[in-house]
Amino acid sequence: MLYYLFDYLEQTSRLSGAGLWQFITFRAGIAIIISLLISLVFGGRIIKKLRSMQIGESIRDLGLAGQKEKEGTPTMGGVIIIMAIVIPCLLVADLSNIYIQTMLLATFWMGAIGGLDDYIKVFRKNKKGLKGKYKVLGQIGLGILVALIMLKHDDVHVRMSLADAEANGYEVLKSFPNQDGEQVALAKTTLTNVP
Repeated sequence: MLYYLFDYLEQTSRLSGAGLWQFITFRAGIAIIISLLISLVFGGRIIKKLRSMQIGESIRDLGLAGQKEKEGTPTMGGVIIIMAIVIPCLLVADLSNIYIQTMLLATFWMGAIGGLDDYIKVFRKNKKGLKGKYKVLGQIGLGILVALIMLKHDDVHVRMSLADAEANGYEVLKSFPNQDGEQVALAKTTLTNVP
């Protein structure tokens, strides 16, 4: 949201410093700071609230040293992690980016699996939680969905030399010279890359 606000302010009023929001390194730094603040400010409060609601781990007594220390540890603490990821992302990321959308989908999907597991443990009083096969099926389903997005979406491409793209028969979406004058291609391929 802040990304779009500052983009608008730069285009309409030429606000000094608004152009910084176009740099991913600046936005990443701001996101780290926001994430840290969310964890510090809300983390302790959420843990206290979960403890006051007596939402915690119940431990079987196996006679092991130190096992009782874990009893009462608040479960559902993943909410803090999800907040620290999602809120900064919604504030500073370009939400039209397919990689951001996919990351948010994966975060919510895995958060839902973890939340369901914790719900079953705490409120249904089933210490085993969600059955392992359902957790694995959920993860495999997410993996298939992410793979399909990466394969089929038009904005997902790999940057490589034009010569390599043509030699391997990849579909070249766009080509342009880099700083050294070498031809670079944006190619559609199944190669794994880090965007």
